[in-house]
Amino acid sequence: MTDDRPRVLRRVGILLLVANVALAALKGGAWVATGSLAVQSEAVNSASDAVYSLVTVAGLYLTTRPPDFEHPHGHERIEPFVGLFVALGIFVAGGTVLYQSATALLSGDVTVSRGPTAVAVLAIAAVAKFALYRYVLAAADRHNSPALTATAVDNRNDILTAGAAIVGVVGAGAGYPVLDPLAAIVVAVGIVYTGIEVVRDNLGYLLGRAPPEELRREIIRRALEHPDVEGAHDAIAHYVGPEIDVSLHIEVEGERTLFEAHDIESAVVDSIRELPEVDDVFVHVDPRELDEWKADEEVDQLAGDESAR
Repeated sequence: MTDDRPRVLRRVGILLLVANVALAALKGGAWVATGSLAVQSEAVNSASDAVYSLVTVAGLYLTTRPPDFEHPHGHERIEPFVGLFVALGIFVAGGTVLYQSATALLSGDVTVSRGPTAVAVLAIAAVAKFALYRYVLAAADRHNSPALTATAVDNRNDILTAGAAIVGVVGAGAGYPVLDPLAAIVVAVGIVYTGIEVVRDNLGYLLGRAPPEELRREIIRRALEHPDVEGAHDAIAHYVGPEIDVSLHIEVEGERTLFEAHDIESAVVDSIRELPEVDDVFVHVDPRELDEWKADEEVDQLAGDESAR
């Protein structure tokens, strides 16, 4: 984790809060002016975004606090819970929009004011969300933040829902008012789908899923690149919050002294720990004479060597 991570995450969180409050106010004004259900659904979506952005700012402040006596590994493990709270807000917004749209569609009471206001506001919102998506996703990838990744996914889908809302408003203005609540329903489905994606990703962090294969391959490569390491087995890498813990056995010749074995183990630990996603590394040294060397198909596959040692 980079030293500027706390500062960057807090700055991104504040930017999201300000942007979502502004968009909620802009869309709310357009909804009052036009009466469009599609615009109303987008206003509710942005209001929900503003609420969870406030929670995200608070959550990111907590996660970026330095380690203390009760939390020696820091507070980053709070981040998946922030992501799940984001998902809860997304589900509430999606459910609200879906209920209002379906009710209007079934009752047949659909009235929409004509004019370019709604289209202009939604177009501005789509452009703003695209910019936020790219900016937030870059920060999430660079600093390995599940909370920001969840927010980036939400911003990405907001671009699509804004497009659906534009179609509904234009269609209603062209004499097909039923398109407005139908577009709002599309928006609601998009909102709910975003929530499902966020839950899926953050549950993986909480349940200790394995990191991507590319990263596991790099971990094995770094362990085996030491000239005194003959092989490896029982390699386990899993998420603990947004960070990764690694444990593995390395195989060395038994005539090594205790000092030499210690130096080998320390070098392997330091090499793997240099990976920005990795938090803790635990390495066990197995000498040949104890018959603890063994084949490990997963390690061989990740190392690119499927032949027996």
